Amino acid sequence: MLKKLPPFTKSFYFIFGLFFLVWMLFVDSNDLYSQYKLRKKLSDLQGERDYYLEKIEEVEKDRQELLSDEDLLEKFAREKYLMKKKEEDLYIIVEEN
Repeated sequence: MLKKLPPFTKSFYFIFGLFFLVWMLFVDSNDLYSQYKLRKKLSDLQGERDYYLEKIEEVEKDRQELLSDEDLLEKFAREKYLMKKKEEDLYIIVEEN
């Protein structure tokens, strides 16, 4: 069976090159599968980064609106943090689904 192979396949350099190629593609810590996983993770993290950047922009916009309008600030504090004035009573109505 070995006699049917071309002569260059018996060369030390060919065997070593083939071994090196197999090692780098499948065995090394930076093999193809690891590279695929790292690229997928990078893509996921970039997506998360974009999401959080959008959320930061929304929060900054809301912050600017709240700091510029006293009535809106009072409404936000009452609704979100259930704040009230001293002479008021607060009733929370929870709707059941």
